[in-house]
Formats: sequence, C-alpha cells, structure tokens
Amino acid sequence: MSLSSFPGSSLSSSHPLLPYGWDDSWADAFAPYGAEGLIAGRVVRVDRGQCDVVTADGPLRADTAFVTPHDPLRVVCTGDWVAVEPTGDPRYVRTYLPRRSAFVRSTSSKRAEGQILAANVDHAVVAVSLAVELDLGRVERFLALAWESGAQPVVVLSKADLVPDAATLGHLVQDVETVAPGVPVLTVSSTHGEGLDVLAAVISGGTSVLLGQSGAGKSTLANALLGDDVMDVRATRDVDGKGRHTTTTRNLLPLPGGGVLIDTPGLRGVGLWDAETGVGQVFSEIEELAADCRFHDCAHLAEPGCAVLGAVESGELPERRLDSYRKLLRENQRIVAKSDARLRAEIRKEWKRRGAEGRAAMEAKRGGAR
Repeated sequence: MSLSSFPGSSLSSSHPLLPYGWDDSWADAFAPYGAEGLIAGRVVRVDRGQCDVVTADGPLRADTAFVTPHDPLRVVCTGDWVAVEPTGDPRYVRTYLPRRSAFVRSTSSKRAEGQILAANVDHAVVAVSLAVELDLGRVERFLALAWESGAQPVVVLSKADLVPDAATLGHLVQDVETVAPGVPVLTVSSTHGEGLDVLAAVISGGTSVLLGQSGAGKSTLANALLGDDVMDVRATRDVDGKGRHTTTTRNLLPLPGGGVLIDTPGLRGVGLWDAETGVGQVFSEIEELAADCRFHDCAHLAEPGCAVLGAVESGELPERRLDSYRKLLRENQRIVAKSDARLRAEIRKEWKRRGAEGRAAMEAKRGGAR
C-alpha cells in the first residue's frame, strides 16, 4: 500500500499510520519528500546508527548516516517522522520532519552536550515509585525537562498498593501536587490494575513518553498499559528501591486504547538542558511572587523588598521549594554558559557588577560605623 493512496488533505480512516500519530499536518509536511519518491514512516527504535521504521507498507530497517551525525540534537531519535528511501540495501533515512516537541537532557560528559530522548511527544509521564521515600527535588527536575520539551507532564505515583493506608497515600499525593502546579498526579498499581484506566484515558490519542528512575516500575506500567508482557521486568532491590535498567533502548509501541507509548531506560542522571522556561513553569508560584519584588533583577538572596523571601518568612512558600528553584536555575545557567560564549561573558560581567556593589555596600557600612 502506497502513501500516495492517502492524500494529505483527506486522510482515510484506514490509513496504516494513523495508530502511530499520522495526521493531515504530517502529511502536508511530508508532501515535498513524497514528490521525490521517498516514503514516510515513524521511528519506533534507534540503535547503533540504524533505526526501525513503521511505514504504510510495513516495518523496515534503515540507516541514519545521512542525517547530521555530528550534532547530538539533530540525530534521528525514537518518535521522529522520517523520509526513507523506497528501495536499497541498506535503505537510508534522508531526513526527519520538523519536530513538534523534543525531550532533551544534558549528558554526563563535561562537553555540555544535549541528548535527545524522544521526539513529537504529547505527554511526558513521570513515574515515581511509592516503594521508597519521595524525592520531591527529582520530581521537580523531571517536570522542568518535561515542560521545556513542549509536552504536557503527568506524574504517576506507581506501586500505590505498597501504601495501604488511604490517609498516608493522600498526603503523598498532596506533597507531589504542591510541587507540580498544573500537572495531573495519578496513583497507579500495575499489580492490581488500580488507576490504569484513568491513565490510559489521559494519554490516549497522542504520543506519550514514559520517564523515571530505574526501579520506578516503568516496564511493569508499560506492560499493563499495553496489555501484554512486551517489556522485560526485573526485581527491584529491597535495600534502596532501585532496579537494573530493564529497558536499554527507547521503543515506540501502539496502545490498545489509542495513542502510542515510548518507554525509556531508567535515568540515573537527569541534567537540565537550556530549560529555564521549564523551571519557571514548575515554580510558577515563585515567578508570580517575584513580580512584586522591589528590584526587577532580584536574586531572592538578601535584597530588601524581596517578595519571595517575604513569602518564605511568612510560611507561604516552603524554604525547600526556594532552595530547589535556585539549584535548578544555577545548574541550567552553568549548562547554557558552557555552550554559549556570549552568555559566559554576560554572566562574568554580572558577577563583577554584583561584586562591586557588594564591596561598595561594605565600604559604606564601615564608613558609617566610624
């Protein structure tokens, strides 16, 4: 079956790629490549310079060497819509269509490179295990990356059956809701099936990426949503709630209730990558308070008339929340500065200005004390 049988202006309801997210907009974006005789497909897995692509004519294996291999943010990744050669051995991906969203984190290398984890995602499902103590700072970190990607975050508190007391479970949900403004927070037990119907309804009809630390129950959750034991599941260590990386690649799989799911390996390190907007979204209440600070460039450290510090003193804003906000902003600024020489110069200039102001203030204070 050829894609030419399905004009972009009027997609048939039987189009083979519809379950994978194909729509009129993708068809329009692909039209110039279709005119060149290329075929469209969605990347369902990438591994070692090659990728598995689902097309209207069925799945195929393609080489990605033609697609900018030197920029880690422009390599083909799971979730991409691509234009592939119709024949050849090997076949080659010629390009990918402009991404609607991209989930990017910084790598652990000292070169400050970004790593793209998934593309064209509608929902970023952050799995948080209730088998261990909640790490709210890590939840905030995941949410910052999710908001920055352009996807709608959803927090799933997995292994809810391990918290049998309803009151305790309610407090845990409330704690997460406090650090996740504007984000649905769902409790799920993959073992007992509780909450799965609600989650399936939330993510149906779009593309979702499943994120979280190793041991968060992502593979079990993925199997429950898929209705089959597709993903390998291994036991979690009792001592710290961590598991081994049962998922080693990113796989895109259609959900029985509609939509597709991208499962990812457990992420030990979740570094920010140019995520200032995402951080602001996670800490929206701090950004709103900052609008009432006396100085527009208030750093919320010790400035007079700081509305943010005032909210901390009154108990309106938890100090832990402000500390986390500062930490993520500093980290993001360092990452951006490493990859942007102009910004590095601006930051040095700002540091010098603040240092000079501090020294002047100290001198004035000493002079007044004489």
